[in-house]
Amino acid sequence: MPDAIAPNPEDESLFDTLSGTQKSAILMMLLGEDEAAEIFKHLSPREVQHLGAAMYSVQGVDQDTVNAVLDEFLNVIKQQTSLGLGAGNYIRNVLTKAVGGDKAQSVLSRITPASSERPIEILDWMDARSIAELIIDEHPQIVALIVSYLDYGLAADVLGLLPHDLQPEVVRRIATLETVQPDAVRELERVMQQKFQANTTLRASQIGGVKAAAKIMNFTKTAMEQRIMKDIKKDSKDLMQSIQDNMFVFDNLVMSDDRSLQTLLRSIDTEILVLALKGADEVLREKLFGCMSTRAASNIKDEMEALGPMRLTDVQEAQKQIIAVARKMSDEGAIVLAGRGGDEMV
Repeated sequence: MPDAIAPNPEDESLFDTLSGTQKSAILMMLLGEDEAAEIFKHLSPREVQHLGAAMYSVQGVDQDTVNAVLDEFLNVIKQQTSLGLGAGNYIRNVLTKAVGGDKAQSVLSRITPASSERPIEILDWMDARSIAELIIDEHPQIVALIVSYLDYGLAADVLGLLPHDLQPEVVRRIATLETVQPDAVRELERVMQQKFQANTTLRASQIGGVKAAAKIMNFTKTAMEQRIMKDIKKDSKDLMQSIQDNMFVFDNLVMSDDRSLQTLLRSIDTEILVLALKGADEVLREKLFGCMSTRAASNIKDEMEALGPMRLTDVQEAQKQIIAVARKMSDEGAIVLAGRGGDEMV
């Protein structure tokens, strides 16, 4: 469980240290259980986990910080100053109402649920290692189908836990998937039925494809990405290029508009941004600095200078984290990433 935030009198403002998720968590704590549960119903499994963890982390926020969050969100609810921040039972009740007891328990304790209406859907509530262990002995096509159904970030984590010689084969099969007919879904559900003793309705499904493979690769670590792409290139240079063309890299941010970048930067932890900018070219640095306040840009420049030399792999991983956030926000329509595969500019 994350440590609760404890106000530090030496801090200029606790509000300034809060992430967007933590601010959302404070707002969630202001709602009743039923209303909060309704919100959780519209979130992905990973979002439920992140927001639930953030709700624990904000137990110690002071009233001024709560007011600041409310002011930023909506002035008309500024009067709601009575915040009960005892999170335990509240969060458990909210998650149970939103997604049911089994899934809520999985989120809170990482214990695999015992049942699900659809076997494939239960995977979204499992951790990456459990999924990898579940599918590691299956045929690569079954593995590819299952990975294709997962949230892209979770899929990348599962991919990383599979044997190295299997990883390129799985990505290759995902990239060449299109419409999956009922017989293929039937085989997939047969595998899942053996694992969870459940049934599901069969129907043709549109999963996989080059864009899905590219999105999964966006979440992988740099070394893993390079190794998989190199292996795929041996078999098909065109397929490798198609996947690469649909991926979004850090340098592509320079092509995005200032408003989108400002929105993105508000969702990035300062330490991650500082590390990522250590490896950015001067044009992109100035573009991003121009999307910040003069004070914020100056502080980041000072932190970059104080950081000293950093390993290239660490810088690349920080850039990957930012791109993962950017891709998610782009998928949600919060920002537009010019130059990203699938995003059209008009």
